[in-house]
Amino acid sequence: MSSVYDFSVRDIDGNQRSLAEWRGKTLLIVNVASKCGFTPQYRGLETLWQDQRDLGLVVLGFPCDQFGHQEPGGEEEIKSFCSTQYDVTFPMFAKLEVNGDNADPLYKWLKSEGKGILGSESIKWNFTKFLVGADGQVVKRYASTDAPEKIARDTLARLRG
Repeated sequence: MSSVYDFSVRDIDGNQRSLAEWRGKTLLIVNVASKCGFTPQYRGLETLWQDQRDLGLVVLGFPCDQFGHQEPGGEEEIKSFCSTQYDVTFPMFAKLEVNGDNADPLYKWLKSEGKGILGSESIKWNFTKFLVGADGQVVKRYASTDAPEKIARDTLARLRG
């Protein structure tokens, strides 16, 4: 695979979606969880999506239950939680794995293209973020502790060229 647009993933409603749907957009891809200390970042991610989507930013949320069993529910429960607790309107996807033998191919590619600290590929926790340019290539990887408000400067700079 040569770009993020080569991947298809199942959305939270069970539909297969090609990431080519967002070709030419800047993407912020995030592994999320509903019962995590970083879960309030949903609010910042939604604000980022609302503030910058007309400029070409798309936030994509990928629930994952590999870190402390912090995303135990099914897709309907996750969708309801995100909607009622954080008014999430950005695209959400079906629960997947980001590490290990069963890691989704999208995440295998993201990790190989956007390595973490000291060249690590493994995702350490929920709310790790990947910024992908309009060309479909990983630009930067952010840790769980990097709040969406901090990332907003980078996304805005990228969108404005």
